[in-house]
Amino acid sequence: MVATSMGLLAALATAQTQPAPPPVESFFQHPAVLQAKLSPSGRSLAISTSRGGQRVGLVVLELDAAIRARRVAAFNDADITRFDWVGEESLVFQVHDLQAGSGMDYERAPGLYAVRADGSQLRMLVKRRGEMLREASSAGRREPLEWNHSLLHIPDSGPLAGSSEILIGEWVFKADRPEHIRPLWLDTSTGRTRSADLGERSPTRVSQWLFDPSGRARFAVEQIEDKARYHWRDLDKGWQQLAEAPLLKLPYEPFSVDDAGTFYVRRASGAEGYQALYRYDFKAGQVEKEAVVSTPGFDFAGSLLSDAGKTLGLRLETDAETTAWFAPAMRSFQAEIDASLPGTINHISCRRCGEPDMVALIHAYSDRDPGRYWLYHAASKRLQAVSTVIDGVDPRQSASVDFKRIKARDGRDLPVWLTLPRGVAPGQPAPAVVMVHGGPWVRGGHWRWQAEAQFLASRGYLVISPEFRGSTGYGEAHFRAGWKQWGRAMQDDVADALLWAREQGLADPQRACIAGASYGGYAALMGLIRQPELYRCGIAWVAVTDMQLLLEGSSWTSDDVSDIARRHTLPEMIGDLKTDAAMLREVSPVLQAARIKAPLMLAFGSEDQRVPLAHGLRMRDALRAAGREPEWITYAGEGHGWRKTENRVDFYKRVERFLGQHLGQP
Repeated sequence: MVATSMGLLAALATAQTQPAPPPVESFFQHPAVLQAKLSPSGRSLAISTSRGGQRVGLVVLELDAAIRARRVAAFNDADITRFDWVGEESLVFQVHDLQAGSGMDYERAPGLYAVRADGSQLRMLVKRRGEMLREASSAGRREPLEWNHSLLHIPDSGPLAGSSEILIGEWVFKADRPEHIRPLWLDTSTGRTRSADLGERSPTRVSQWLFDPSGRARFAVEQIEDKARYHWRDLDKGWQQLAEAPLLKLPYEPFSVDDAGTFYVRRASGAEGYQALYRYDFKAGQVEKEAVVSTPGFDFAGSLLSDAGKTLGLRLETDAETTAWFAPAMRSFQAEIDASLPGTINHISCRRCGEPDMVALIHAYSDRDPGRYWLYHAASKRLQAVSTVIDGVDPRQSASVDFKRIKARDGRDLPVWLTLPRGVAPGQPAPAVVMVHGGPWVRGGHWRWQAEAQFLASRGYLVISPEFRGSTGYGEAHFRAGWKQWGRAMQDDVADALLWAREQGLADPQRACIAGASYGGYAALMGLIRQPELYRCGIAWVAVTDMQLLLEGSSWTSDDVSDIARRHTLPEMIGDLKTDAAMLREVSPVLQAARIKAPLMLAFGSEDQRVPLAHGLRMRDALRAAGREPEWITYAGEGHGWRKTENRVDFYKRVERFLGQHLGQP
């Protein structure tokens, strides 16, 4: 935290040139600042930060003439990872142990705590699986709720805005799986609960609720086996069913409800099925034909911006984030900030937005810079530095990130992200790491600083990150084109991205390695199996290796894949163990291990419930049986990824050594 006289606020120091390349530790440290949020009035700023302590605590800055800082909550055995303001005087927060492996998340819930902005009245509201943190164990007078309660909504308009009450949800379990969620009002000052008014004949097996800004339940999703039902609550007429459809054929996605009762949805349209933002027409009983917002080439991803119940604009992401302000005063302010902080995406949140006494918090970030926080006071027109997000990152040493659209071998558009080391240009190729994202049904790339890609680029590697078919964010057609294409057309897309980079003179024609985690690790294995001529080596961590184990499960191995997914969605999206048996054998790495000839690094977490360690052990055994001993790493206590800093640093030091050995020093 940039210092004041109290050591927590002042001007940013000029960045100093670091020796190249930066140490591994500088990429894989936890951020110094996790969140920063203005209070509802803008008189205070709360920040979750590790500055000044060994753990991430909660600091509140009072933004009066003489800025004062106070650490209002901190623990010896946990870190504050998410928080929200509850009115002007209180905050609620959750905790995780960032010094423990990620496997700990399967044993402990994040809990929920409340504290006054002056640091008083710290209270545990929701347990962490029955375990009380030592510092909070005597804070409350009322027994906390059980761990199966989570925060749903904090009202920011209506009669409860600014009060001490929030909406939480009680998860109800059936056969050790969450079945539905029951909303409750929780008073953060007393720990007492009361039933939420859900109206008469409200749906019962609800897995998702939408509330309007004042906290009234307006929309609910019921999941009944392989189908979902959409329900809408008219405040005068009560609940009505809007739609029922199979889970993979839903007509639209609920997005939000505003104070006026306008229901916004995301729906796919056009040949490529790009999702846009629409309003629902209740008189016609259907989604309106004209989109409110569309982003051609991308699915709509963003949020409505409001202040004191008034909608001010839209924040959305295409290749990069942008903000469309409706209010002229805010458009002018955005332009002013962009001129003052050039070369960055300037993400503005504000109170009394556009008014002469506006207070704004700006997160300025880019592909080269994790970002810095700034405060702006309209009354004084003063832009004041608050903090860097991650210490020790010099944007001048960072790599640039570029976004391209190329053609796959069958003519499909293929989005590709490139992280370009300094000095790499057409005709000046670099050894390449093809980094395949996990999921696989997610968007992998964003125009921002990403530790893994920046680390590899700092070592001289071109990082190629394809948004292969099956990825989301690029239209329904692109998403569905990946169904039943694991190890097939999805794998060809990965190869085509590398081949394109070689044709452009960006990637060395002889030196490439394929790497990834989860599905990305699966793709790394299948790349070595299907296109061995393209890759000198592979790195796969927390990787799916056994298609039967993924699709069927095992009584000997526990995981978090639901029975509904195994019965209804995974057979359609990946393959059916009976009707697609031959295809699944061909794309199951554990059954094709003998075809892997290149050097391979495998790494797994001992406590992974998404891709259990059994996947790794079976793959290692199959490789050994084929006479191909892999480099093998197991991280005790870690789950589906590494959280302990020492494990992240150890892993990427191994990666650096492995790449240097098999690709040669760039």
